[in-house]
Amino acid sequence: MEFERELLKGSTETLLLSLLTHEPMYGYQLLREMERRSRGYFHFKEGTLYPALHRLERENLIEALWMSAPAGQSRRYYTITGQGRRALARRTSVWSSFANAVTMVMQTQGSAS
Repeated sequence: MEFERELLKGSTETLLLSLLTHEPMYGYQLLREMERRSRGYFHFKEGTLYPALHRLERENLIEALWMSAPAGQSRRYYTITGQGRRALARRTSVWSSFANAVTMVMQTQGSAS
């Protein structure tokens, strides 16, 4: 379980940027969407979500905007910036290379040299 937590820690911001490429979302919506898209694998808590959103905001990768929700209440929606889209593209490329390298090593684990 600790290993999974460490993997998630290094991926949280990239996952959030990815979600925000589709539409602006508010915090609870991000939590639900992350869980839905991962088929329940990811269960983010607010204590993980909001510090990550604040880091992304400080780095100008996302912006926060107060908007009225359909029911009338105001919510803070997060949207990805152009800089955030570029950062996501770089992070996705790095992640893809990393995942491919890990897969290659693990697939050849049992073969003789």
